[in-house]
Amino acid sequence: VQLVEYGGGSVQAGGSLRLSCVASKFDGPYCMGWFRQTPGKERERVASIYSGDGSPWYDDSMRGRFTISHDKTKNTLHLQMNSLKPEDTARYYCAARYGGGCPSQSGPYNYWGQGTQVTVSS
Repeated sequence: VQLVEYGGGSVQAGGSLRLSCVASKFDGPYCMGWFRQTPGKERERVASIYSGDGSPWYDDSMRGRFTISHDKTKNTLHLQMNSLKPEDTARYYCAARYGGGCPSQSGPYNYWGQGTQVTVSS
């Protein structure tokens, strides 16, 4: 599975950005999600969604500001980010794994995109 991210960029605090991730193909139930990472820190989950029932998961700090959505017909994942804060500055990665569940840890995800930078200025 290949993942290619689009979107990202620079925005002022309070602004919005939309990230997209296109997957090549899936052959079974899967979970797709967004992680982010800043230098010296581990990747943290932002949000994820399961292909089976479309159940989304969010990190508590993003809940209400970020919305994950999934177009299964196009194997495309989106992340709408509103009310951005400087602490949201990070490199955002699209990730995927086969099987049930959407773990919060990055380890169980087998497929990763190259990442896209999001910079929020105050």
